[in-house]
Amino acid sequence: MRKGRNLLGRHHQGKRSSTVALVLSMLLMLTIVLLVLLALGIFSLPIGSDDDDSSFYLHDRITFKRKRLLVGDIDGDGAGKRGDQWTEILSWEPRAFLYHNFLSKEECEYLINLAKPHMAKSTVVDSKTGQSKDSRVRTSSGTFLRRGRDKIIRTIEKRIADFTFIPVEHGEGLQVLHYEEGQKYEPHFDYFLDEFNTKNGGQRIATVLMYLSDVEEGGETVFPAAQGDISSRPGWNNSSECAKKGLHVKPKMGDALLFWSMRPDATLDPSSLHGGCPVIKGNKWSSTKWMHVEEYKI
Repeated sequence: MRKGRNLLGRHHQGKRSSTVALVLSMLLMLTIVLLVLLALGIFSLPIGSDDDDSSFYLHDRITFKRKRLLVGDIDGDGAGKRGDQWTEILSWEPRAFLYHNFLSKEECEYLINLAKPHMAKSTVVDSKTGQSKDSRVRTSSGTFLRRGRDKIIRTIEKRIADFTFIPVEHGEGLQVLHYEEGQKYEPHFDYFLDEFNTKNGGQRIATVLMYLSDVEEGGETVFPAAQGDISSRPGWNNSSECAKKGLHVKPKMGDALLFWSMRPDATLDPSSLHGGCPVIKGNKWSSTKWMHVEEYKI
């Protein structure tokens, strides 16, 4: 009987030793993988001073850094070289995120040059009829570039799909917009309030706004209904009076702003109200991609 107990005790002791060894082995493997990622630059720890824009602000914003990449490294048909790419959480009401260096300088210039010969006065959607109409609410000029038009546009559209997790087929064509000094777009919603425009693809669920140029002064994208302590964000004092009416983003060539017009429960989000502040000095070029709940047929 005593011999049986001794054998049973040694069995449990051996089992515990095996478990401990397995856990230690897994921790060792995880440490090795982490060191390899750090060495390759795929993963990085945030290091910076209080004045460094790339630092982590635990209460104001969270940033995720990505490895510096050439567009051609992963896309094949892109143009030019992109800088450090990282995503910044701007707000949860509305859900808004800023992807830094989403486009290269060459891609921005390509879209502008492609659109220039076809620019026309921008219109707005009549909420009652669903038809386009002229309005003093929107004073820019613009044009649409057909979805999948060429290799560079297909690359950009694939990049948008990867960023948003929304299939390329759910997106409208890229709209390129140009704002001269004094031109603006009053606060509005990107979702539709009529049945006519939801027949193709259903409701608009999200928008990606890509900045194709820097703007010397003004031209910010503002969310006047956004919730949170927006005045504590960096650069607030250098913003235009229009921008200070809410959460805002200053245009920077290559950056892309993603915001959602619908909540996760599929209801419309009124905090997604947004507008384009008047350009005070310089020119503003941008490109918009609207995405729908279902496939958008072209």
